[in-house]
Amino acid sequence: MANKLEITLTRSVIGRPQDQKETVKALGLRKIHQTVEQQDNAAIRGMINKVAHLVTVVEK
Repeated sequence: MANKLEITLTRSVIGRPQDQKETVKALGLRKIHQTVEQQDNAAIRGMINKVAHLVTVVEK
């Protein structure tokens, strides 16, 4: 596993279910094309899996 993950919001959360919107917010993303760096752990991986269709992930 990589030590850190670069997560970028690539699709809008408009029209998505509330739980997906909250997951994106919990990852620290607010705007499209915004990128955040998160630790690579099971909790973050689970959040990414839930909104995988909205984000892109790069292992660092």
